[in-house]
Amino acid sequence: MRYRQLDAGGDYTIGKPFLANSPQAVAQAVATGLRLNQGEWFVDTTDGMPWQSQVLGHRFAGRNPDAAVKARILGTTGVKQITAYTSTFDGPSRAMSISVTLDTIYGAANFTQTL
Repeated sequence: MRYRQLDAGGDYTIGKPFLANSPQAVAQAVATGLRLNQGEWFVDTTDGMPWQSQVLGHRFAGRNPDAAVKARILGTTGVKQITAYTSTFDGPSRAMSISVTLDTIYGAANFTQTL
């Protein structure tokens, strides 16, 4: 598994070593997978996070959108299991923040992301 590192703004970094065969590589794969909207990638329009159909507005409808987020995480190459997961939703900013601890094929990985 090999990924080009991202900077703080989410852009590829040039001139830095790749993340290779490491928990950080798996965590970055998860993070970028959560940012991909379903239908956005022209090569495979079924790939991506189903934000529109399974997440947005579901918390207010009495359903929990965390199941879709967890399913996307568990479907990422290199993820063995989620060992800890928390999410918060901020209504005024309309942002969902997640904190995840993963057991990957390379060891434990932690990350926090605001979506």
